Amino acid sequence: MKLTILDVDTGIDDALAIAYAVNSPELNILGITTGFGNVSADEATRNTLQVLQLLGRRDIPVIKGADQPFRRETTRHRAYEVHGKDGLGNIGLPDPAAIVPDTHASDYIISMVKKYPNEVTLVTVGTQTNMALAIEKDPSIITMVKEVIIMGGAVTVPGNVTSYAEANFYADAEAADYVLRSGLPITLVGLDITMQTLLKRESLEDWRCRGIEIGTAFANMCSFYMDFYEKNNPHLGGCALHDPLAVAVAIEPSFIKTKTMQVHVSTDEHTLGQSIGKATGHGIEVGLEVDKDVFTSHFLNRVLSFEKEQL
Repeated sequence: MKLTILDVDTGIDDALAIAYAVNSPELNILGITTGFGNVSADEATRNTLQVLQLLGRRDIPVIKGADQPFRRETTRHRAYEVHGKDGLGNIGLPDPAAIVPDTHASDYIISMVKKYPNEVTLVTVGTQTNMALAIEKDPSIITMVKEVIIMGGAVTVPGNVTSYAEANFYADAEAADYVLRSGLPITLVGLDITMQTLLKRESLEDWRCRGIEIGTAFANMCSFYMDFYEKNNPHLGGCALHDPLAVAVAIEPSFIKTKTMQVHVSTDEHTLGQSIGKATGHGIEVGLEVDKDVFTSHFLNRVLSFEKEQL
């Protein structure tokens, strides 16, 4: 099993990614770190605890991280219109019972990487702020991380927040650029491939028909998400599986095909968050193709294991 840390800004697709990860035996989830992005860091922490409680996995530690960008003083991006006022489609999950430790997410990342050198996979599906803070505090971990799988960027396709920028990189462009240039072993799972994936409404009806709390909650959550997608992308017929695809690459790298590129992220005001890639013999691995049918089937078989007894 891969020792894995998820770094999230828990909105709806983060919730799907968490469910997918905890129901995948290939991954041993050491902990889930949180930060701002779709919602505030406090909201992301609460949402993560609520999702784990719903899944019966209160044993997984949740560690709060950055609520402000790496270099800038204010945040530019929240996505309440996409994910709801609570970040989870306004479905009203019960308040979490778990207690969050005082440790900062960046310090937790450092401690786990040092405890398990060359064994930890980081799957980051929010801003890169916690990761940037970790390697700035302790650059020695750069050579001790097994791999970093990042959901972010749009190297060969347009952005989804501006014509240039994908949401996670736009929310903290300086952190994204710092991490991509750091020398970490990175696989980039950007809009180049996530926009090729699709969760259809029919799947939500299947979840509801199970008559189980988990299925109904996730169906209602995703219905809100799909309503937003249909207003802005009426041709899609569902929603993209951005964050779950990053988890999928941790489980089975062959789901995607990559190209080695040097990538940096624009911090210029006019093109903030733009991913600029150049094909080279070194750099990071950029996902450019995805076996979408195989991935989607795998995701749907794993994401909600209804037969599991809730704790």
